[in-house]
Amino acid sequence: MDIHTLQSFVTLIWILLFLGIVGWAYSRRRKKDFTEAANLPLTEPEHPVQPNKQQRGEHE
Repeated sequence: MDIHTLQSFVTLIWILLFLGIVGWAYSRRRKKDFTEAANLPLTEPEHPVQPNKQQRGEHE
């Protein structure tokens, strides 16, 4: 086995890994989880965070 054959096998492994990740990301089973994650910044927390004086930049 020469170096070119080894490089071809490594390239094939990377392509298969890439296709596996793409297939996982676009699978129907993951759609709900990704939709929830996409909407997470838009949800309001139950208890709003009150900044303290140090976070607002006020000094005593």
